Amino acid sequence: MKDRIALVTGASQGIGWACAVELAKAGARVVGAARQQDKLASLVEEIRSQGGQASAVELDLRSSDSIQAAVAKAREIYGPIEILINNGGVTRDNLAMRMSAEQWSEVIDTNLTGAFQTIQAVLPGMVRARWGRIVNISSVVGLAGNPGQANYVASKAGLIGLTKALALEVASRNVTVNAVAPGFIQTAMTEALDEKIRERILDRIPLKRMGSPDEIAAAVSFLASERAGYLTGQVLSVNGGMYM
Repeated sequence: MKDRIALVTGASQGIGWACAVELAKAGARVVGAARQQDKLASLVEEIRSQGGQASAVELDLRSSDSIQAAVAKAREIYGPIEILINNGGVTRDNLAMRMSAEQWSEVIDTNLTGAFQTIQAVLPGMVRARWGRIVNISSVVGLAGNPGQANYVASKAGLIGLTKALALEVASRNVTVNAVAPGFIQTAMTEALDEKIRERILDRIPLKRMGSPDEIAAAVSFLASERAGYLTGQVLSVNGGMYM
């Protein structure tokens, strides 16, 4: 993927950060997008220190204007986006009967609608070029469900449906659309979990450990590469065997 132009949303930490670094190592020119500009500056510095090419743009996935502006700025820096990694997302957990309308809409608007609008912003360029890679970051819970996360589960399951529908629409233009569904990954979010909860999670994972952001990034990098040209509409589960 040397010199391919990649946009990674939610790149300021965790899986998004790892994906941006991995794509840069593979030769892509990476644009990291998120709200936290200080963290994105650190990401750009890390990639450049390793000899890669990277820039940053501010992005709020709940704002269609912000999405359009971020994609336009990325295009000004490097050119039309050829690889999109839809990773940005939030959680607002609560039991369904206690979940507020705001908790529901914030997660759906960010994780699903924001991803869709980002796709809409970059897709015309991919179709014109007759080459593109879109990778949506879903979740094991989008496949298996999880109590207390009706909003998050719905958003991640929705991303899988979006992946399949879009893959059918754009396959004739040599644009592939796939999803990666991570299991429990060692991030700041999981590090904050109570020890008993962590133990219960590990009991459900055959490999008896959480995954690393780098392991997700490796799967994403493959799907974004020329080598994955005959893969589209697929969900690659990277979850240690937690859900098969």
